[in-house]
Amino acid sequence: MKDLSAMLKTGEGRAFGVNERLPWEAVADESEAAPIVRSEDLTRSYRVGRGQVEALRGVSLEIPSSVFAVIKGRSGSGKTTLLNLIGGLDHPTSGEVTVCGQRLSGLSDRQLTELRRHRIGFVFQSFALLPTFSAYENVELILRIAEMWRGRRQRAMRSLEMVGLGPWAHHRPWELSGGQQQRVAIARALATRPSLILADEPTGELDSVTGRQIMALFRHIVLQEGITVVMATHDPVVEEYAHVVYELGDGQVQAVRRLGGV
Repeated sequence: MKDLSAMLKTGEGRAFGVNERLPWEAVADESEAAPIVRSEDLTRSYRVGRGQVEALRGVSLEIPSSVFAVIKGRSGSGKTTLLNLIGGLDHPTSGEVTVCGQRLSGLSDRQLTELRRHRIGFVFQSFALLPTFSAYENVELILRIAEMWRGRRQRAMRSLEMVGLGPWAHHRPWELSGGQQQRVAIARALATRPSLILADEPTGELDSVTGRQIMALFRHIVLQEGITVVMATHDPVVEEYAHVVYELGDGQVQAVRRLGGV
């Protein structure tokens, strides 16, 4: 296996080997492995003026643990809406979402906050870094918010090293490239050691080469750390890196494709 620094320079999907076992192949009977995310007949509608927009229309899907899963579709297909519901940032009009074995409809606001703080990491298209904070301080802040005091510095530094940014820990966002800033955002999502990372169009503001590097990094995180990554995108290149793709169109799942070794 190639080292992380070489992979990030090339964005090479094949850095992980064509004969690697897919995450669900480690389980003899897939039905015995509980999915980390399950949605059941999920709908979400919005009132716009006198009309109503149906963002999601009966979405049912299961995402296995320890995979790089992609929700793929054009703008307006419902990708971000679905990601927000999975992350507990929004509530469905009807239907149910289960994350890490917990039905979100049965959780209080406090319990949802605790779930997001400790079990789910978020990565946004616009990086969402504090400009006056260094890379290290941006990552360490999320640990303070989660009230994780023990070993905080070590966790923050390990997260930065995992994404290849150890030497840039004390640089501020304006001193970093777009790809480096997005890697800081990924390190921040990793810091709490979540079970699930939700990434909404994380390559949308990056050039194609850097975008490939971010996708390769996500796959590396899945394979090395066992974390599930769910990424929303319209970029077809992602299929070179993903384990499973959910095609979304007009608020519905149009197809599910499990991909072989890349």
